[in-house]
Formats: sequence, structure tokens, C-alpha cells
Amino acid sequence: MSANSLSQNLLRRLFERLVGLFKPAPAIPLVTSDPVKIKALHRAWQLRVLVAAILGYATFCLVRKNLSMAMPVMERELGIAKADLGLFLTLHGLLYGVSKMVNGVIGDHSHARTFMVTGLVLSAIANTLFGLSTATIAFGVLWMLNGWFQGMGYPPCGRLMAHWIPPKELATKMSIWNASTNIGAGAVVVLCGYLISTFEDWRLCFFVPATVAMLCAVGLWFTLPDTPQSVGLPEVEGARIKAADHKADDWRSILVHHVLTNPLIWLLAIANFFIYTIRYAVLDWGPTFLSQQKHLQLQHAGWIVAGFEVSGMCGAMIGGWLTDRLFGGRCFRACLFYMVFAGVAVYLFWKVAGQSFYLNAALLCMAGFFVYGPQCLFGIAATNLATKRAAASAVGLVGLFGYLSTTLSGWGLGKLVQTYGWDTGFAGMIVVTAFGAVACLIGWNAKPHRYASEAVDDIVAVAPVCTKPTVR
Repeated sequence: MSANSLSQNLLRRLFERLVGLFKPAPAIPLVTSDPVKIKALHRAWQLRVLVAAILGYATFCLVRKNLSMAMPVMERELGIAKADLGLFLTLHGLLYGVSKMVNGVIGDHSHARTFMVTGLVLSAIANTLFGLSTATIAFGVLWMLNGWFQGMGYPPCGRLMAHWIPPKELATKMSIWNASTNIGAGAVVVLCGYLISTFEDWRLCFFVPATVAMLCAVGLWFTLPDTPQSVGLPEVEGARIKAADHKADDWRSILVHHVLTNPLIWLLAIANFFIYTIRYAVLDWGPTFLSQQKHLQLQHAGWIVAGFEVSGMCGAMIGGWLTDRLFGGRCFRACLFYMVFAGVAVYLFWKVAGQSFYLNAALLCMAGFFVYGPQCLFGIAATNLATKRAAASAVGLVGLFGYLSTTLSGWGLGKLVQTYGWDTGFAGMIVVTAFGAVACLIGWNAKPHRYASEAVDDIVAVAPVCTKPTVR
């Protein structure tokens, strides 16, 4: 065999091994046929999956939202202009959104644990290299790469939620999981605020979160499963796919049928664009606005933005509960009210808060409460409307539009404020919330999900019983 043929063979085998690492875990025999025990095991695994997914995705946020706290110091020490910093945010967000879509399609057919751990490790490496860099172009390239790796975080979580949580409970449980976003983003602004104030080194904003991410990746590897069938359990109650939706089983047909030709998924994507514009305008520019225009210390600004995240967590969880209990799972209805009040909160923060620390904090917390409700519920609606067969692909498409919004919240807002001032920037944000409310109004009559109405218990096949489940 020639050297060329040998090298090609080795590369092929290496590629096959790498692809094999992401293959979904195969189903194993049922661990028990007792319905009571099956229900108890489902609940235990659901709690385990929920806690691990919360901690895992919160850690993704640690190595994604740290740049906003470092930006004012980088601007001062390195002489980087606001428009350039905004461009970093925009390019990162755009690539993150594309990555969410691409990795969503891949994630629907991959092992959730392997996929999530790989993305977290790669993101930690990108953060470490960012902290070691000095050139502006290196910052841009590394933050774009981090955007791609970050897109490997949400899809496996969407896959896990769709497979492990019954559709009738999904809004409540997934809104609890969504708290991971607020926990991570809130923790990182406080952490980075103290790191900068204490050590006066913006690079620690990247080194410390990267270390935490590496440790979390190890924990996820030994904690997360894949699907219920991979640990010897049947699918969860209410997760039966409609008979009409079984006619196409290859991934392309599933993607087209459940996502690309579903008008409600596209409506969710458009609405998500508007709410993410507001969310990232606050997160990315909040510390800069509060320190430069409100004349607050950067450390105090970090606490206010953290309050935005904490109140947002409460708003998302209450929104999930209201959606299940009051609106029958119809997320668009809850989101309409949230979007209207989000616009009111942003207006009050702009016109009423002045330079008062407490009033700024209170009104920004109010905005966080109403912004994070739709941000969470749009992903839940996409998961339920696309069903477990295409959940990651649907949230990927919806997420893509969310991060396309960084063209407005990143570079766009930076350029607008730099040219016309903050008043014009806030007026633009009010208009954005109005468009989001209109999109929610259009989806008012949308059904809550696309699953069959029959209980899954009627179709659980009798299977051999094994002794105990394993994480696969």
C-alpha cells in the first residue's frame, strides 16, 4: 500500500471515529414493565437531566457573556472604538445564530451529552486564547469562533427537554431550565466586575470562566444521558408522534415537514428577532451605558445588569407556569402581554430613572422580567410545535433569527448611539418591542403542540427487562 493510500485510509478511519462519537445512544431493553416504577424512574431521570442541563447551559453563558464587562476596560486600555466593539458582538452573534441552526439539525441526530460537552470545551479554549491575545483582528476571529462553539449548547438541551419532558409540562419545566441563561449571565457580570475592580486585569474575565467551563464539562460527561430509551425507559407520556407525521423518516424530510414548511416556526423566528434585539441591547451595552451616561461605578453597573438577569429568570418561570395553567400551552398569548410591558419598562428606564442607582436598578429589573418571558417561551413553543423529531432544528432556526438581531443590538446600536446619541437608540428599542408585540398577536390562535392526543401508555410495546439503567 502506498504512503498516500495509507494516509487517506487513516484519515477516513479517524473521521469515522469522530462521527461515531456523536451517534445517538442506542435503545436498551426496558428496565421494568411495572407502570408505577416506570413513572418513578421517569421523574428521577427528568430531575437529573433538568439540573445537569441548567448547570451546563449556565456555564456556556459564563464563556459567552463575559465580553460585555471587559468592553469598557478594553475600550479605554486598547483604544478600541465602540463601533468596533459592536462589530465583535455582531459577528459573534451572527455566527452563533448560524451555528445554532446548523448544530440544531446535527443535534437532532446526535448524542446530547457528547455534543454539549464538546461545545463547552471548545468554547473554554477559545476564551483562553482570547485572553492571551493582543491584536484586534485576533479578538474578532476568536470571538467569532467562540460564537460557533456556543451554538453547540442549546441544541442538545432542546433535544433533552423534548425527549424527557411530557408536552403538557414542557412550558413549566423548560422555563425552569431557561433560568440557566439568567444564572450564567448574572453570575458572570458580577464575577467579572469584581475581577476587574480587584485585580484591574480584563483578561481574567476570560481565564476564570474558561476554567469553570472545563470543570463543568467533566461533570456533564458523567451525568447526562441521551434519550429515555437509551437508559431502558419508554418515551414519556404524551410524546407520541401523529401517524401522519411518520410518513417521512429521513432527516431531510423531517426538517422540511416539521420546521421549514411550518409557518408558526417562522413566525416564532421573526418574533424572536425582536425580543433578542432588546435583550442583547441591555446585556451588551448596559454596563457601558450605566457607567458612561448614568455615571455609576462599573462594579455597581454589574450588579444592576445581574438584577436584570435575576428578574428575567423570575419572569421566564412565571411565564412558563402561566402558559401551561392559564393559556393551555399557547405561548403566543402569554408573549403578547410580556412584549407590551417590556416596551413600557424600557421607556421608563430611558425617561424616568435619571442617575438614581435604585431607580435604575428597579426599572431595569422590570424590563428583565418582561423581556425574558418571551425569550424563553419562543423556544418552548418551537420545541412543542416541531415535536421531539425536530426540536433542536426548530430552536436552531428560531435561535438563528434571535442572533441575527445582533446586527441591530451590536453594531447597529453602537453606530446609532455613536452618531445620534442614546435617546435615538432608546427610541429605536421602543419601536422594536412594538413589532414584537404585533408578531405575537398574529400567532394568538396557534395550537400548543403537534403531538397526537392519545396517551403514550397505549402504545408502549412489551420489551425484555434488564437489571439496571446506565448513562449512555
